[in-house]
Amino acid sequence: MASIICRTVNHLRHVNRSVIRSGLRIPRPPLADCLQNRHLPLLGQSLTIYQRCLFSTTPNTTTENQRNPEPKTTENENSGNSGKSGESGEGSKSGESSESSNAGKSIRGGPVSWLSFLLLVATGAGIILYYDKEKRQHIEEIFKASKEVKQGPSVGKAAIGGPFNLINHDGKRVTEKDFLGKWTLMYFGFTHCPDICPDELVKLAAAVDKLQKDAGIEIVPLFISVDPERDTVEQVREYVKEFHPKLIGLTGKPDEIRSVARAYRVYYMKTTEEDSDYLVDHSIVMYLMSPEMEFVKFFGKNNDVDSLAEGITKEIKQHKK
Repeated sequence: MASIICRTVNHLRHVNRSVIRSGLRIPRPPLADCLQNRHLPLLGQSLTIYQRCLFSTTPNTTTENQRNPEPKTTENENSGNSGKSGESGEGSKSGESSESSNAGKSIRGGPVSWLSFLLLVATGAGIILYYDKEKRQHIEEIFKASKEVKQGPSVGKAAIGGPFNLINHDGKRVTEKDFLGKWTLMYFGFTHCPDICPDELVKLAAAVDKLQKDAGIEIVPLFISVDPERDTVEQVREYVKEFHPKLIGLTGKPDEIRSVARAYRVYYMKTTEEDSDYLVDHSIVMYLMSPEMEFVKFFGKNNDVDSLAEGITKEIKQHKK
C-alpha cells in the first residue's frame, strides 16, 4: 500500500512540474485538502496517515532530492527521452520497493537479552544439579552392591572339609571323629619349611593361649604335613614340641595326604629339587572348624595374633547364637 501511495505522489509531482514549465500557474491545495473538499474526508485522513507512516519508515526523499537535484530538461528532451521514461519508471519503482522492504525490517537491540541469559544460567545450573544427583545415586548403588557382596558368603557354607584317616605324632590312627566336641584350628605345612611355617605356627600357638586366657575358649591346634615322604612320625613329633604342648601333628601316606588336602582345598607342590633337598610350595591358611568338624572360617597370612584371636572369638560367639 505504501509503495502505491508513493508512486501516486511522485506522479502528481511530475504532473505539477510539467504544468509549471508550460506557464500555467494554478494553485493546488494539498492532496489531503483536495480530497476533503471533494467530500472524501475518510480517504483524505487515511492518505495523511499513510504518508506519515511512509515518511517515518523510509529515508527522507526530500533530502535525497536536494543532494541529487534532477537536471532541468526541455520539452524536446522530454519528448526525445519519452522512450526511456518507461525504463526510468521501472528503475524508480524497483528502488522504491527496495526502500520500502528495507524500511519494514526491525532492528534488534542486541544478540542476547538479560532474560535469555538468566534462562541459560538457570538451565545450566539445573543440568549440573541433575547430573550431580545421578552421580551420587550411582555411587551409593555401587557401595550398597559391594556391601551386599561382602555379606553374601555368610549365608551359605563353603564346601571345605571332610573325612580323613591319618597318623598322629604318637603313631596312632586318627580320623575327623576324634576331634568332635571341640573347636579346632588346622594348619597345613611341612617340617623342613625354612621360615613361613615356623612363623605361622608361632602365631597359631600365641592365639590359642590368648583365647584361653582372655575368653576362656579352648582351641585344639592341629598341624597336617604336606610332605609325607620326609615327615615321618618321629620327625613330626620333634617338630610340634617346639611350638606348643597341645599342638597335634598328623602325617600319613602320600595318597592319604593328597585326599585330605583335596577335601580342604589346600594347594601343595614340590619345588627346587636338588638331590634329596627340596621345598614344598603350599597354601598359607588356617581353618577354624566347629565342634561338629564343619568349616567355619579361614584366616590368611595377613592376620596377626590379635586379629586372629578376635576373629575366632567373634565366630564362636556367632556360632553359639
